[in-house]
Amino acid sequence: MKSTSKFIFTKIFGWKLVGEFPKELKKYVVIGVPHTSQWDFVLGLIVRSMTGEKINFIGKQSLFKPPFGFVFKKLGGTPVDRSKSNNLVDAIIQLFDTKEEFRLALSPEGTRKRVDKWKTGFYYIAKGANVPIVLFTFDFGRKQVALSKPFYTTDDKEKDFNYFYAFFKDVQGKHPELM
Repeated sequence: MKSTSKFIFTKIFGWKLVGEFPKELKKYVVIGVPHTSQWDFVLGLIVRSMTGEKINFIGKQSLFKPPFGFVFKKLGGTPVDRSKSNNLVDAIIQLFDTKEEFRLALSPEGTRKRVDKWKTGFYYIAKGANVPIVLFTFDFGRKQVALSKPFYTTDDKEKDFNYFYAFFKDVQGKHPELM
């Protein structure tokens, strides 16, 4: 499956992968930016398949309903109810604490629509679970997915976010008008 995924990604789609997932780490948070299209999910699955990295994700509850909900669960997804005010950050930190191996992909934008600022849950999950963050681009301008080295949060949230924003600077989503 790895070679088929690589063929699709590089030869059919014409994309390239820059960097790699940290093989030595069993736990981390992956943030994918920008999230402007459903194609981001498809690209993420292809990259996950071609690298062999087991990465989970969360999604809005409606994605997990019949008739196709089982597909998202099989792909490593967990439904979340975004209409309720629950402490999702703490629940995910507990998941990290109870699992020997767990990698979670999130979109800090929280939607494919245009947002003025990112949600910060990914940051507090990484901080609370004491795991690093790996940055993952969906750059349709360069036709590449780039991965960062693992980044460990500090006690300076503003400085940390400046690092994140700098990594994603000049990255073009499929629909740049939604960035």
